[in-house]
Amino acid sequence: MILAAVNSKELWYLTRGSGLTALVLLTASVVLGISQIGRLSAPSMPRFVVAGLHRNVSLLAVVFLAIHIGTAVADPFAPIAALDSVVPFVGSYRPVWLGLGALATDLLLALVLTSLLRYRIGFRTWRTLHWAAYACWPIALWHGLGTGSDSRVGWVQAIYVLCAIAVLVSLAWRLTTRWSGSDVSQRTLAGLGAVLVTVGLTAWSLQGPLRPGWAKRAGTPTNLLGGSSSSASTTTTPSGG
Repeated sequence: MILAAVNSKELWYLTRGSGLTALVLLTASVVLGISQIGRLSAPSMPRFVVAGLHRNVSLLAVVFLAIHIGTAVADPFAPIAALDSVVPFVGSYRPVWLGLGALATDLLLALVLTSLLRYRIGFRTWRTLHWAAYACWPIALWHGLGTGSDSRVGWVQAIYVLCAIAVLVSLAWRLTTRWSGSDVSQRTLAGLGAVLVTVGLTAWSLQGPLRPGWAKRAGTPTNLLGGSSSSASTTTTPSGG
């Protein structure tokens, strides 16, 4: 009811803002998890408080993700169905990049649900699923770069870069201080993977969404490329389409 009363332009801004907010919150959640900051808690902030912070930040990310999905589906400009938000690569609007968003959503929901069921599924199973679910962060970043209409906007790029730096710094701290010398192979693989993902995303961004004409190459339907409405002009111009 509320979304129905909001016009297309307002829905578009809500979609953009909630998506970026969800990414920032997801980044904070990942940083808290990677760093295992609970081990560094001071007497003034007991471990259970920090653990609760990690959990609540993750849940808040889900809330903004729900807003992001709801406004994207409600916006009449882009043909995005509710199914597209949970089933990857079935949509008609930028299917690959929207599909990555659906995949990140599924992984984030798996992360939250397994955390809620932690004591029922066992610690080892929970830990395996939990770490696997952290793959939602680079996928979400990839989705934002590929689907977002603001990838060439300076302050949005700054958010992406700061999120990436935060995760890389926390991962570097974890690799150099929390794993013992017997885990050299694990540290090497994890560090190499992080470097490859960073280099790959950077190279792809420079040749993809940061170059003019990305909207068409990303799979935007032809009838939306001309900006036939005020909403269209609002959305296509920042993307360089």
